[in-house]
Amino acid sequence: MNFVFKEIISVSIILFSVIDILGAIPIIIDLRKKAGGIHAEQATLVAGGLMITYLYLGISILSLFGVDVKSFAIAGALILFLIGFEMILGRSIFKHETTNSKATSIVPLAFPIIAGAGTMTTIISLKAAYQEENIVVGILLNLVVVYIVLRTSQQLEKILGPTGADILRKVFGMILIAISIKLIKTNLL
Repeated sequence: MNFVFKEIISVSIILFSVIDILGAIPIIIDLRKKAGGIHAEQATLVAGGLMITYLYLGISILSLFGVDVKSFAIAGALILFLIGFEMILGRSIFKHETTNSKATSIVPLAFPIIAGAGTMTTIISLKAAYQEENIVVGILLNLVVVYIVLRTSQQLEKILGPTGADILRKVFGMILIAISIKLIKTNLL
Protein backbone atom coordinates (compact mmCIF):
# COMPACT_ATOMS: atom_id res chain seq x y z
CA MET A 1 0.00 0.00 0.00
CA ASN A 2 1.24 3.40 -0.93
CA PHE A 3 -0.36 6.07 1.23
CA VAL A 4 0.27 9.56 -0.09
CA PHE A 5 -0.54 12.31 2.41
CA LYS A 6 -1.20 14.91 -0.30
CA GLU A 7 -3.71 12.60 -2.04
CA ILE A 8 -5.44 11.78 1.25
CA ILE A 9 -5.86 15.49 2.05
CA SER A 10 -7.12 16.26 -1.48
CA VAL A 11 -9.62 13.40 -1.45
CA SER A 12 -10.79 14.32 2.06
CA ILE A 13 -11.41 17.96 1.16
CA ILE A 14 -13.22 17.07 -2.07
CA LEU A 15 -15.47 14.55 -0.30
CA PHE A 16 -16.07 16.93 2.62
CA SER A 17 -17.37 19.59 0.24
CA VAL A 18 -19.59 17.12 -1.63
CA ILE A 19 -21.00 15.39 1.46
CA ASP A 20 -21.51 18.82 3.09
CA ILE A 21 -22.42 17.39 6.48
CA LEU A 22 -22.28 20.85 8.07
CA GLY A 23 -24.81 22.12 5.54
CA ALA A 24 -26.99 19.12 6.35
CA ILE A 25 -27.35 20.07 10.02
CA PRO A 26 -30.85 21.57 9.51
CA ILE A 27 -31.94 18.40 7.67
CA ILE A 28 -30.52 16.23 10.46
CA ILE A 29 -32.39 18.28 13.07
CA ASP A 30 -35.63 17.96 11.07
CA LEU A 31 -35.22 14.22 10.62
CA ARG A 32 -34.46 13.76 14.31
CA LYS A 33 -37.64 15.64 15.22
CA LYS A 34 -39.80 13.70 12.74
CA ALA A 35 -38.43 10.29 13.70
CA GLY A 36 -37.86 10.94 17.38
CA GLY A 37 -34.12 10.45 17.02
CA ILE A 38 -31.44 9.20 14.70
CA HIS A 39 -28.84 6.48 15.08
CA ALA A 40 -25.50 8.13 14.38
CA GLU A 41 -23.58 4.86 14.36
CA GLN A 42 -25.97 3.14 11.96
CA ALA A 43 -26.18 6.11 9.58
CA THR A 44 -22.39 6.46 9.54
CA LEU A 45 -21.79 2.75 8.95
CA VAL A 46 -24.39 2.51 6.17
CA ALA A 47 -23.06 5.66 4.48
CA GLY A 48 -19.50 4.31 4.76
CA GLY A 49 -20.55 0.96 3.34
CA LEU A 50 -22.23 2.69 0.42
CA MET A 51 -19.18 4.85 -0.28
CA ILE A 52 -16.81 1.88 -0.26
CA THR A 53 -19.25 0.00 -2.50
CA TYR A 54 -19.32 2.97 -4.90
CA LEU A 55 -15.53 2.93 -5.00
CA TYR A 56 -15.25 -0.70 -6.00
CA LEU A 57 -18.58 -1.55 -7.65
CA GLY A 58 -20.39 1.73 -8.46
CA ILE A 59 -20.30 1.65 -12.24
CA SER A 60 -20.93 -2.12 -12.34
CA ILE A 61 -24.03 -1.86 -10.14
CA LEU A 62 -25.51 0.92 -12.23
CA SER A 63 -24.70 -0.98 -15.44
CA LEU A 64 -26.43 -4.06 -14.04
CA PHE A 65 -29.68 -2.06 -13.91
CA GLY A 66 -29.00 -0.30 -17.20
CA VAL A 67 -28.60 3.07 -15.47
CA ASP A 68 -25.84 5.49 -16.31
CA VAL A 69 -24.14 7.72 -13.73
CA LYS A 70 -25.81 10.86 -15.11
CA SER A 71 -29.33 9.41 -14.72
CA PHE A 72 -28.49 8.32 -11.17
CA ALA A 73 -27.20 11.81 -10.38
CA ILE A 74 -30.41 13.41 -11.71
CA ALA A 75 -32.58 11.05 -9.63
CA GLY A 76 -30.57 11.94 -6.51
CA ALA A 77 -30.82 15.63 -7.38
CA LEU A 78 -34.62 15.40 -7.56
CA ILE A 79 -34.73 13.91 -4.06
CA LEU A 80 -32.45 16.67 -2.77
CA PHE A 81 -34.68 19.24 -4.48
CA LEU A 82 -37.75 17.92 -2.67
CA ILE A 83 -35.95 17.83 0.69
CA GLY A 84 -34.89 21.46 0.16
CA PHE A 85 -38.46 22.34 -0.78
CA GLU A 86 -39.68 20.76 2.48
CA MET A 87 -37.15 22.79 4.46
CA ILE A 88 -38.17 26.12 2.93
CA LEU A 89 -41.94 25.65 3.04
CA GLY A 90 -42.13 23.71 6.28
CA ARG A 91 -44.35 21.12 4.60
CA SER A 92 -43.87 17.36 4.52
CA ILE A 93 -43.58 15.87 1.06
CA PHE A 94 -42.06 12.60 2.16
CA LYS A 95 -44.51 10.68 4.31
CA HIS A 96 -42.95 9.10 7.35
CA GLU A 97 -45.49 6.39 8.12
CA THR A 98 -43.48 5.21 11.07
CA THR A 99 -41.45 7.11 13.56
CA ASN A 100 -38.75 4.48 13.29
CA SER A 101 -35.49 6.32 13.86
CA LYS A 102 -33.49 3.34 12.57
CA ALA A 103 -35.21 3.54 9.18
CA THR A 104 -34.79 7.33 9.06
CA SER A 105 -31.09 6.89 9.83
CA ILE A 106 -30.75 4.99 6.56
CA VAL A 107 -33.24 6.72 4.23
CA PRO A 108 -32.92 9.65 3.65
CA LEU A 109 -29.99 10.32 6.02
CA ALA A 110 -27.33 7.76 5.02
CA PHE A 111 -28.72 7.74 1.47
CA PRO A 112 -29.12 10.14 -0.34
CA ILE A 113 -28.06 12.94 2.02
CA ILE A 114 -24.64 11.64 3.11
CA ALA A 115 -23.85 9.04 0.44
CA GLY A 116 -26.03 10.13 -2.45
CA ALA A 117 -25.60 10.59 -6.16
CA GLY A 118 -23.11 13.45 -5.78
CA THR A 119 -20.93 11.39 -3.47
CA MET A 120 -21.14 8.39 -5.77
CA THR A 121 -20.17 10.26 -8.91
CA THR A 122 -17.38 12.04 -7.01
CA ILE A 123 -15.92 8.77 -5.71
CA ILE A 124 -16.08 7.22 -9.18
CA SER A 125 -14.33 10.32 -10.57
CA LEU A 126 -11.69 10.29 -7.82
CA LYS A 127 -10.85 6.71 -8.75
CA ALA A 128 -9.48 7.98 -12.06
CA ALA A 129 -7.08 10.42 -10.39
CA TYR A 130 -6.09 8.93 -7.01
CA GLN A 131 -4.97 5.60 -5.60
CA GLU A 132 -7.75 3.52 -4.05
CA GLU A 133 -6.11 3.24 -0.61
CA ASN A 134 -5.88 7.04 -0.37
CA ILE A 135 -9.56 7.35 -1.35
CA VAL A 136 -10.50 4.83 1.37
CA VAL A 137 -8.59 6.86 4.00
CA GLY A 138 -10.30 10.05 2.75
CA ILE A 139 -13.69 8.33 3.08
CA LEU A 140 -12.87 7.17 6.62
CA LEU A 141 -11.76 10.66 7.69
CA ASN A 142 -15.04 12.10 6.38
CA LEU A 143 -17.03 9.41 8.20
CA VAL A 144 -15.44 10.51 11.48
CA VAL A 145 -16.67 14.07 10.85
CA VAL A 146 -20.12 12.78 9.81
CA TYR A 147 -20.39 10.72 13.00
CA ILE A 148 -19.40 13.67 15.21
CA VAL A 149 -21.99 15.95 13.57
CA LEU A 150 -24.74 13.31 13.79
CA ARG A 151 -23.86 12.53 17.39
CA THR A 152 -23.90 16.18 18.46
CA SER A 153 -26.98 17.28 16.47
CA GLN A 154 -29.05 17.79 19.64
CA GLN A 155 -26.39 20.05 21.16
CA LEU A 156 -26.06 21.94 17.88
CA GLU A 157 -29.83 22.51 17.88
CA LYS A 158 -29.68 23.87 21.44
CA ILE A 159 -26.85 26.22 20.49
CA LEU A 160 -28.80 27.49 17.46
CA GLY A 161 -32.12 27.82 19.31
CA PRO A 162 -35.49 27.59 17.53
CA THR A 163 -35.09 30.83 15.55
CA GLY A 164 -31.51 30.09 14.51
CA ALA A 165 -32.43 26.55 13.48
CA ASP A 166 -35.38 27.86 11.45
CA ILE A 167 -33.25 30.47 9.67
CA LEU A 168 -30.52 27.91 8.99
CA ARG A 169 -33.10 25.41 7.73
CA LYS A 170 -34.50 27.90 5.21
CA VAL A 171 -31.10 29.12 4.04
CA PHE A 172 -29.76 25.60 3.59
CA GLY A 173 -33.02 24.51 2.00
CA MET A 174 -32.41 27.12 -0.68
CA ILE A 175 -28.79 26.01 -1.04
CA LEU A 176 -29.92 22.38 -1.32
CA ILE A 177 -32.34 23.35 -4.11
CA ALA A 178 -29.55 25.25 -5.89
CA ILE A 179 -27.20 22.25 -5.59
CA SER A 180 -29.89 19.95 -6.96
CA ILE A 181 -30.54 22.24 -9.92
CA LYS A 182 -26.79 22.41 -10.61
CA LEU A 183 -26.62 18.59 -10.53
CA ILE A 184 -29.54 18.37 -12.94
CA LYS A 185 -28.06 20.97 -15.33
CA THR A 186 -24.63 19.33 -15.26
CA ASN A 187 -25.99 15.87 -15.95
CA LEU A 188 -28.56 16.79 -18.59
CA LEU A 189 -25.89 18.02 -20.99
